[in-house]
Amino acid sequence: MSEIRYALDASALLAVFLHERRAEQVHDLLPKSVISSVNISEAVAKMQERGMPEKQIVETVADLRFQIVVFDTAQAIRAGRMRTATRTKGLSLGGRACLALAIGEGATAVTTDGARSGLDLPVPVLLIR
Repeated sequence: MSEIRYALDASALLAVFLHERRAEQVHDLLPKSVISSVNISEAVAKMQERGMPEKQIVETVADLRFQIVVFDTAQAIRAGRMRTATRTKGLSLGGRACLALAIGEGATAVTTDGARSGLDLPVPVLLIR
């Protein structure tokens, strides 16, 4: 795998899965991306909510061409410690898991969720619009 430069959150991945207008921008980043197992879970839940059949969900996740990183103790602590600083923006556990992974990988967090704007974060964030 090439050098990791991006950590995707669920919203970025969903843009690709659901063929949203932002999908092309995210698709170009995939070869140099990772995603947290927390964010995969979040994306699966959203696909299910939108009525995607279970078989299609399983196949879609299986077809990923980048690494899914298990949410480990170090990431859990990083994500938990961000709660106070991100609470006012309503950042979810999934959002903080993405940021924790980005910090651990020295990567840029990629999202379509504007909730990260205006936060003083220890990692660069690429907001796809």
